[in-house]
Amino acid sequence: MRKYGVIGLGQVGATVAYTLVQQGTVDELVLIDKNEALATAQKLDLDDASARLSSTTKIILNDYSALADAEVLIIASGNIKAIDMTSSKGRFGEYDSNQAIVRDIAPKIVASGFKGILIDIMNPCDVMTDYLQRMTGFPRNRVFGTGTFLDTARMQKYVGQAVHTNGKNVSGYVYGEHGNSQFVAWSTVSVNGQPIQNFEGLDLKALEEDARQGAFAVMAGKHYTNFAIATCGVRLAEAVSADAQLACPVSAYDPEFGTYVGMPAVIGKNGIESLIKLDLTADERQQLSASAKFIKSQVDILPQPTVKN
Repeated sequence: MRKYGVIGLGQVGATVAYTLVQQGTVDELVLIDKNEALATAQKLDLDDASARLSSTTKIILNDYSALADAEVLIIASGNIKAIDMTSSKGRFGEYDSNQAIVRDIAPKIVASGFKGILIDIMNPCDVMTDYLQRMTGFPRNRVFGTGTFLDTARMQKYVGQAVHTNGKNVSGYVYGEHGNSQFVAWSTVSVNGQPIQNFEGLDLKALEEDARQGAFAVMAGKHYTNFAIATCGVRLAEAVSADAQLACPVSAYDPEFGTYVGMPAVIGKNGIESLIKLDLTADERQQLSASAKFIKSQVDILPQPTVKN
């Protein structure tokens, strides 16, 4: 029996839940949200769809104890209204509200007896992933965030458009913060196996900025993002369940920097199976170090666990 949990049932969490149910990914799904009316409505809507699906998913509502035997727990809580597209704070608009959510849910997750893999979608993603690990005390490999998984997809899309091919034919990674200090490691990027440097006339800075601002392009029209990030969360969860050994960029703990930061890693049944250390250029290494330093500084100033994990 496959069992997942989702905490936070707004636009992203609801899309994660719908995707899991619609695809028949899980047999049981634990849905948790402090807004009981919203949680109940999401469950009822999913139950109503059940008779028209080829699979059946048992939905358990607002019961932390039901997480004890869950394989994966996806954290999608947040306050999207706090993000100001016109502000330099960007995703840090959710910093204050989400750190409080972490302090609220972390002890409940621990008390539930949950022993699976925790995947964070909350913003600012790297900071909150690090904070969730600190506040739960779970092994670092068992906690990771979506990080630059989505940013890398956006980079693939824009590069593909620029060279007139499908973005799926573009490989390479966006590193660093899921936020303003992220960067495309162009030394890792290729199209159909050809290094990006072989393609003349590309404005790499503009393409990098397109990837960085991708979320805000969506939010300008509908004031939130949900399809792409939910897809990323589900893909990572499925990689855990399948022990897929999926190589992809996520927010993972790197002991070199002492914090979580976006970089390629291998995802399997144990969560982060290993980090993928590529031979970055000196400038790319400097950008990664600076981004990680910023992330760590924002976690270190938060209230820390009273008992050292």
